Amino acid sequence: MELHLNYETITPYSLNRIDIALKDENQTPKPKLKADKTKGKIILDTVTTLEGIPPIAWEYKLGNRCALEWILDQYKEKKPRDKTIAEKFNNYRFADYKEQVIDLLTRVCTVSVETIKIIEEMENI
Repeated sequence: MELHLNYETITPYSLNRIDIALKDENQTPKPKLKADKTKGKIILDTVTTLEGIPPIAWEYKLGNRCALEWILDQYKEKKPRDKTIAEKFNNYRFADYKEQVIDLLTRVCTVSVETIKIIEEMENI
């Protein structure tokens, strides 16, 4: 329980962050927020990829989806259907939260790995 309640203070999982430079410095990276379980990576945008996610991290699920994928879905840019809301209140941009999302993903990766280890230990008792 300690692991889940205090996830903000646990040691982040050491993932390999790869940033590629854009050809045009004024260009804004396009958000992707996609997980590639087979290659153990998360593509955040056209610039940044996190690699080195262990296969066991994908096993921890919240309902029917992996915790890491759940986070990616929550931070995707979604355009409201209502035109008034889209014009006046659609000011969320992934780029504004990118570093926070990376930190969250590294910590949730640790939580996922450690939780699965605990579950496996309990099954062996």
